[in-house]
Amino acid sequence: MVAIERSQRIVLARHAETEWSRSGRHTGRTDLELTAAGRDAAVLLGARLRHRRFDHAGSSPLQRAVTTAHLAGFDDPVIDDDLLEWDYGDYEGVTTAEIRRERPGWELWVDGAPNGESPEEVSERADAAVERATRRCADGFDSIVFGHGHMLTAMAVRWVGLPIADGRHLRISTGSIAILRWKRENRVIDLWNDRSHLTDPLADTD
Repeated sequence: MVAIERSQRIVLARHAETEWSRSGRHTGRTDLELTAAGRDAAVLLGARLRHRRFDHAGSSPLQRAVTTAHLAGFDDPVIDDDLLEWDYGDYEGVTTAEIRRERPGWELWVDGAPNGESPEEVSERADAAVERATRRCADGFDSIVFGHGHMLTAMAVRWVGLPIADGRHLRISTGSIAILRWKRENRVIDLWNDRSHLTDPLADTD
């Protein structure tokens, strides 16, 4: 028999590839499906996680996150609106390069998005998601959440008590995982942007 490992960790799993993530377009609330390559990557993610036990699985309600969860072997994740991606407002579907032609030096983590969410609003949602995950870990539970690049990054920076603007220093790729946990009484980021379960993790460009 294969041993089931328990660790009281929170695993963050970013959804696999979509057409917009592949082209670098900001994808907030637009409900895109995975590409064929994304579906394959989600299956590989499931193989990576197969021998881990999770007492709770959560997901953003958007299909790219839910489908990633399903293909990874999590058939019934709890839907959590706090895991929705950043609302990019007027910048939905637009690349950073295109935005900066109009607003040189624009930075999402500092400036937010017009008619979308501010960094402070995203920070509040991340704090709520982190608080729930913290309670589960305190009860001895392991959690996995399926979500989106900017929202999962926001959870990570708030997990370790950093201001939301520090999210600009972290990058999490499609189909990757990260791990939040404790080192004694301190919250730590134990693993970040790990794509080693994919066939060519060094080819990542998104």
